[in-house]
Amino acid sequence: MTISSIVHVEVPHADYDVTVGIGLLGELGARVRAVSSAKRVALVSDSTVAALYGLRVDAELARGGFEVFPLSIQPGEGSKSWLVVGELLEAMAEVGLDRTDIVVALGGGVIGDVAGFAAATYLRGIDFVQVPTSLLAQVDSSVGGKTGVDLRAGKNLAGAFKQPRAVVADVALLESLPQAEWANGFAEVVKGAFIEGEAFVSWLEHHCDELVCHDQSAVADAVSRCVRFKSRVVSSDERETGLRECLNYGHTLGHAIEKVAGYGVVSHGVAVAEGMRFAARLSVEVCGTSREFVERQDRLLDAFGLPAATMNIEANELFDAMRADKKVRAGMVRFVLPERAGSWRCCPVEDKVILQHLRAWAASKRRG
Repeated sequence: MTISSIVHVEVPHADYDVTVGIGLLGELGARVRAVSSAKRVALVSDSTVAALYGLRVDAELARGGFEVFPLSIQPGEGSKSWLVVGELLEAMAEVGLDRTDIVVALGGGVIGDVAGFAAATYLRGIDFVQVPTSLLAQVDSSVGGKTGVDLRAGKNLAGAFKQPRAVVADVALLESLPQAEWANGFAEVVKGAFIEGEAFVSWLEHHCDELVCHDQSAVADAVSRCVRFKSRVVSSDERETGLRECLNYGHTLGHAIEKVAGYGVVSHGVAVAEGMRFAARLSVEVCGTSREFVERQDRLLDAFGLPAATMNIEANELFDAMRADKKVRAGMVRFVLPERAGSWRCCPVEDKVILQHLRAWAASKRRG
């Protein structure tokens, strides 16, 4: 039996439904057909996900009346590159996709970013559907229309806003995830809760045990809550000119860690969790945030398998990486700083203050 809830996302010139539930994969062909009259589908996945779900998804799409062309890339952050997007574009042209056809992204955040970017640029834009298979992708990256690749200078520095025609988030697909991938996703769940407000944080604290045990009903509820929150933000600010910046909480340091360590060495969730811990402590000085807030956030991150990490990264390297971040304005590094649950500021912070905190953070990481 399929159990689902639908969240509607509405942005200028585009609106779509995010369907969250248990057992949705058996309806995928019908759900894609409901938003597309295409004859052909480019089914983009990675080799790991394709081995798990590729044949089933292919059959479901064929049942929806589509001719399916499976296109597989290598798993991991290393595939978020110009080379991989170029290979996908060449493959889409080779099978003869036209502007009435559609791309289906089956996989985690990397697949969504890369397949979405390919869809945004092929023939100057064709439709695509997100079928996220990781918790991180279901709660965050599949919603909102951000697509793109990494550059040597930094993470996600090239891309396009391309809203999907639909998102189908089947929580049952998460059963195959290793524990590290659950923790990856939970980092974004905790981030969303502290940015949205007290009610979500309290709900997480009360349902932590169920979520850590991967209870499907609780997980579906958490995904729906994250999607509803993000849909409200994206609907108000599609292009990240104001409110949407709140979704970058933890990402200023997080992206710098990923770049300096080497993409794929430190997982996105671990990096964002470190970024949240750092930003909360920085906010104590800059915004007068209470130590109780910092400790409460630490407890939730610990409970979801994201304890403070040990790593050997120099403060100056991280600072240089931050200065290349796309959120820098007028040469100043900007942070999303929490004042309390549901209240935050996005503001520039003086270099000397950042460096002081980075040196303390780096020393604590070496001590473990």
